[in-house]
Amino acid sequence: MKQLLIKCMASLGFILSLYTLNIATVMAHGEKALEPFIRMRTIQWYDVQWDKQKFNVNEEVSVSGKFHVAEDWPVSVPKPEAAFLNISTPGPVLIRTERYLNGKPFMNSVALQPGGDYNFKIVLKGRLPGRYHIHPFFNLKDAGQVMGPGVWLEITGSPSDFSNKVKTINGEVIDMETYGLGNGIFWHLFWGLLATAWLLWWLRRPLFIPRYRMLQAGGLEDELVTPNDRLIAKAMLVGVPLLVLAVNAMTISEYPNAIPLQASLDQILPLSAQVNAGVVDVETLKAEYRIPERSMEFTVKVNNRSENPVQIGEFSTANVHFLNKDLQAAYQGDSTSMTAFEGLSLENPAPIQPGEQRTMTITARDGFWESEKLNGLIRDADSRIGGLLFLYDSVTAARYISSITAAVIPKFN
Repeated sequence: MKQLLIKCMASLGFILSLYTLNIATVMAHGEKALEPFIRMRTIQWYDVQWDKQKFNVNEEVSVSGKFHVAEDWPVSVPKPEAAFLNISTPGPVLIRTERYLNGKPFMNSVALQPGGDYNFKIVLKGRLPGRYHIHPFFNLKDAGQVMGPGVWLEITGSPSDFSNKVKTINGEVIDMETYGLGNGIFWHLFWGLLATAWLLWWLRRPLFIPRYRMLQAGGLEDELVTPNDRLIAKAMLVGVPLLVLAVNAMTISEYPNAIPLQASLDQILPLSAQVNAGVVDVETLKAEYRIPERSMEFTVKVNNRSENPVQIGEFSTANVHFLNKDLQAAYQGDSTSMTAFEGLSLENPAPIQPGEQRTMTITARDGFWESEKLNGLIRDADSRIGGLLFLYDSVTAARYISSITAAVIPKFN
């Protein structure tokens, strides 16, 4: 019996080893790590597109789109007074060369205004060949990363083709991959060797327990700290600051026009109010999540003040898109991996006429609620949902966007 158990354990270990060797590339960067209410009610991404998804090393690629800063910002999440827009990558496979917010280049963190809409653009350059899952994301101070929609990028070519040369303010062209590398290695080795020598100098003496016993015996302090020890300590105490000040003065003399790293906070106002703002208003009256059906049911009141009929075409939340199959509206996203093409259904699919106010039920149904861990919302202390509702003009195809939010009531049958 014992031998059989050993054989079974060995077989299981072999199978697990084979499974480990064949694990596919990780497809996520922590999108599901944050609580659903943070992902749904902070940064609401839309119209995110990449200009290409296959390119060579040293070739540029850009991602652009828009995001809405939710008005119903969670109480438990600090306000977005400092947020940093970046790209999530599995290592240094790309470098960021340009970044824009509302058409303005910016380098630092930025203060965002709840209720505002912004457009963004990030330009990147391929560095290492491979196939990678990439996301734009906002790093919110004291809250964490809120990921935008991810796509697979394929970088071809050879790593040796990569070049990262820039022109300094003095007009000198330098290679950022190697510039200052030798100097950095020298000083790391210098301080490492100095610290090691200082540590070894004292480690040759009795350590904690022998030292304690010697002190308890009394009268042996001179054997623990000798005059040479004091002399070397004084030399270190004076020599290290003098060396640092001298080298700093040499550096300033050699590079008089150096600009320090910036720590300011950019202030970029949101986009101006759209012409369509207030033309079509949506008020969320109730939201229920039906657990067995994996569906979110909204009761909304739509007020159409436009001159043409409008129809609801899409609901988007936490990068998941639920589309109305009965409306042939152009989907604005690049990726279809997070899209339920028949996930949105309406109790009354008829267009909402000009001047009409209609209370209607909208159902967003798909397994994404479970696979993306959005159904955990019903177990959160802040059990509210948020997202963007897209409505389309039936005549001109103009698009109206409304940010909706409501407390969620779970239904178990």
